[in-house]
Amino acid sequence: MTQAAAAGPLTGIMGMRTGSWAICSLVALMLTGCAVGPNFHSPTAPAVKGYTPKPLAQKTVATKVAGGEAQTFEPGRDIPPQWWQLFHSKALNSLIIKALKANPDLQAARASLTEARENVYAAEGTFLPSIDLDGTAKHQKISYALFGRPGTGGTQYTLYNASVNVTYGIDLFGYDRRQLESYESQADYQRFQFEAAYLTLTSNVVTTAVQEASLRAQIAATQEIVASEKQQLDILRQQYAVGAIARSDVLAQQTALAQTQATLPPLEKQLAATRNLLSTFVGNLPSQGPGAMFELATLQLPAQLPVSLPSKLVEQRPDIRAAEAQLHQASAKVGVATAAMLPQISLTGGYGRVGTHTNEVLTPANAIWNFGMGLLQPIFRGGTLLHERRAAVAAYKKALAQYRATVLTAFRNVADTLRALQSDADALAARADADSSAGNSLALAKEQFKVGAVSYLELLNAEKSFEQAHISLVQAQATRYADTAALFQALGGGWWNRNDVSSGIKTAAQKSADSTRHMSAKHHQRRGANP
Repeated sequence: MTQAAAAGPLTGIMGMRTGSWAICSLVALMLTGCAVGPNFHSPTAPAVKGYTPKPLAQKTVATKVAGGEAQTFEPGRDIPPQWWQLFHSKALNSLIIKALKANPDLQAARASLTEARENVYAAEGTFLPSIDLDGTAKHQKISYALFGRPGTGGTQYTLYNASVNVTYGIDLFGYDRRQLESYESQADYQRFQFEAAYLTLTSNVVTTAVQEASLRAQIAATQEIVASEKQQLDILRQQYAVGAIARSDVLAQQTALAQTQATLPPLEKQLAATRNLLSTFVGNLPSQGPGAMFELATLQLPAQLPVSLPSKLVEQRPDIRAAEAQLHQASAKVGVATAAMLPQISLTGGYGRVGTHTNEVLTPANAIWNFGMGLLQPIFRGGTLLHERRAAVAAYKKALAQYRATVLTAFRNVADTLRALQSDADALAARADADSSAGNSLALAKEQFKVGAVSYLELLNAEKSFEQAHISLVQAQATRYADTAALFQALGGGWWNRNDVSSGIKTAAQKSADSTRHMSAKHHQRRGANP
């Protein structure tokens, strides 16, 4: 009995402690909870060492013409943020600066990013209590019949109410955290959509400026050919006048001249359209023009070309990062759909004072208050919640397939561009040889025709061959500049090195680890793996 009496209080104390620990554990679980659904992990980069089946030469061939410099590929070298400055054109640099300030598409992308970030900030507010001030003044009349008193009659009075209501939702299973994760992923998506718009704009300005320079060079070359053919026509007319040649030779030369002149209007039409496009890029109307004019002679071909490692490409391409953000958002929505099937708990409370006169509202005796807790557990929704989760899982699989397609396209872009740069250099060398040979053949044909050693048909063929070879040389020169710009675009454009970009941009997996360590009221979330 003594032992029992001694043990009784101890058992009671232990029971109280056990109950306290249970209550504390329950409260801790309610306040922290867990985030159901998959934790997202960034997909791993493709385990390849190169972009092409066989390694390409580290250096292209050189040709002794404008734009014929050899280009060296430097694997692993970082890309400068203002890569277009490697063309050493002040006019091009100024035009891009203007485009970055005034282009409406870039402005729209920036506004979309701001909108997405504000939605994140708004979602963060769900982790804090909602506090509302409610004040009412209501004049009313009641009938005594409401209280069971016979007869008629009633009373009028004014009721004043001032109260503060507090509501706090307990994110027990991570519904709000996954929602916030979804909003943050959307902000990441818009972040890289902005970078993609930035890269597309700068690349388009460069390639369009190169196109303008190419068209100007083709027009100039055609005008030179026209002048030469006019001179040849004058000679033929003189020879015909003295009976040295037949009239058919004069007519053939007139036809050749007209055919060459007919190629000028389409080139001028393309040049006008190119100038209008440049005007649009910088936010000007076509009548205002872009301002700068471009010639191939004012552009310098970059000699050293950085080539990012394949393992880095998935971090540098804005379209891949945007696809990853969409994949992350789809993963978070699986968590949202999962948490929607589980209990939702909320705490509510209010404090206020009422009175029939305004001074009574200040009286402590007229205080009113309430406190409560709500629990909502879906029981039967006709299968809606189940199918919504299945739809979210399917959306994740779709986003994963789209991510893989984006990666494949990105690697193909780089491989195509690297191979194109090699081919461009080889093609330019061949075009230069053809142009030189055609020029020499034409000069020789002219001399021989003067002394009657060759027929006019042979001279005409030599003219056509030179015309085609010279225009093809100009086009080959421009192609090297355009494909060089395409390489910088395919590799991501160096956006991560810009001063206006945070150096701390992280992958989704890094964000997942950070948010696990820093579970706070403002950033109450867990990120990160596949459903």
